[in-house]
Amino acid sequence: MFESLKKKFSRTSDKLEEELIEEAQEENNLEEESGKKFSFFSFGRKDKKEEEDSKSDVAKIPQEVESIQETDTSDDETSDDKDEKSGFWSFGKKSSDNKEDPQEEESAEEIQEEEESAEEIQEEEEPKKSHFWSRNKEEDTEESEDADEKTEEKKSRFWSRNKDNDSSEENDEDEEPSGMFSFITAKTISEKHLEDILWELEMGLLEGDVAMEVASAVVDSVKDDLVGRKIKRSNDITEYTYNALRNAVAEIIDIPGKSMTEMIEAKKAQGEPLVVMFVGINGTGKTTTIGKLANYYLKKGYTPVIAAADTFRAGAIEQVNYHADKVGVKLIKHQKGSDPAAVAFDAVEHAKAQGKELVLIDTAGRMQTNTNLMDEMKKIKRVAKPDLVVFVGDALTGNDATQQASKFNEAIDLDGVILTKADADSKGGASLSIGYVIKKPILFLGMGQGYDDIKEYDADWMLNQLFSESGEEVNINEA
Repeated sequence: MFESLKKKFSRTSDKLEEELIEEAQEENNLEEESGKKFSFFSFGRKDKKEEEDSKSDVAKIPQEVESIQETDTSDDETSDDKDEKSGFWSFGKKSSDNKEDPQEEESAEEIQEEEESAEEIQEEEEPKKSHFWSRNKEEDTEESEDADEKTEEKKSRFWSRNKDNDSSEENDEDEEPSGMFSFITAKTISEKHLEDILWELEMGLLEGDVAMEVASAVVDSVKDDLVGRKIKRSNDITEYTYNALRNAVAEIIDIPGKSMTEMIEAKKAQGEPLVVMFVGINGTGKTTTIGKLANYYLKKGYTPVIAAADTFRAGAIEQVNYHADKVGVKLIKHQKGSDPAAVAFDAVEHAKAQGKELVLIDTAGRMQTNTNLMDEMKKIKRVAKPDLVVFVGDALTGNDATQQASKFNEAIDLDGVILTKADADSKGGASLSIGYVIKKPILFLGMGQGYDDIKEYDADWMLNQLFSESGEEVNINEA
């Protein structure tokens, strides 16, 4: 999902890094640093794993304590064994032949610290450990100054990798093969650095069918977040840009509002059904969405009823009747050409009489410019008195869906939005824009062709989709 927006976000980070590095080269303010450059999307995956990593670190503590206790009881260990263990840490020191040197006599406390550190290294860098042991055996027989220098260099690189938390294989997969750069004197991001980059971002968002006001809001937020940031390493640029974009998008897509499930429970406590009226233009999947919602809430233990209030279009009653039969819910219908408002009213009265918790009213698809049909829709609303008026839009139409929702909102005052075909949306413009523009929440996303392929909207889930690498979409059943 949303591949177009992902590429534009990543490109923004790359362009800013290019800008700062090029300027630093001209100022002779750049040096290559040991380590590797993280990709734009790797920061998101690292954030998700922080809690798991912290839990695993806590789990290691009892094992480390046990290791220390075992060391305390190993008084019968020979001096040769101790020398072999301490040799792992004694690169660059005198050969183990000088055993009478008092500097080489280690206290029990030092041995404990070394045992604990060696245990950590064994878990994280087993191949590296074996390499160091083999070098230690060679130095016990013959040492040279050149070998000492190489060993010290490898040791420093080993520790730098540990400090950067780059020793795990999983983190290695998140890294780019290119080297990492640092600035001798920290660089400060200014408006001059961002001017062209943010212009390109705004144009890219508009090309991705993001509404103008949404694109401007994202760009302004990123600018406010980045200007004045001090940068020491190239990885800092990527991380700060990632966080700035993520924070900007998070504010855009998180429109507060109650979920339909919460509203059903509130109405149920009052002994009333929740009445939902669906509006939109032809061909957006409105009737199919009603079938999906009936199935969704039927599986949650509620009893829905559907009103076939589209009495104008030929075959509309048969279509909604097909979905009602498929999922196994009651359909209230009249003859073709009858009053749609009367059908909606009868469905509400049926739900009240039978103790059903949910009424789903299907209305005729209409263009927002058709005055007569829009007036008819207002009449249905007056008669049925729905608790929710929901606009059903096609995510693939991009900015058109946002404009349609705006027109319907002006005419009938919407309460929420459902976007269909969200799983096939590579641009993401409608998903990013529609709620922000009309100031109403997205309630559900259609995620496929089956009756089970619908998902209650979750802003955190949406954010993860927008800031995950290709192929890492979350399954709709996982959230």
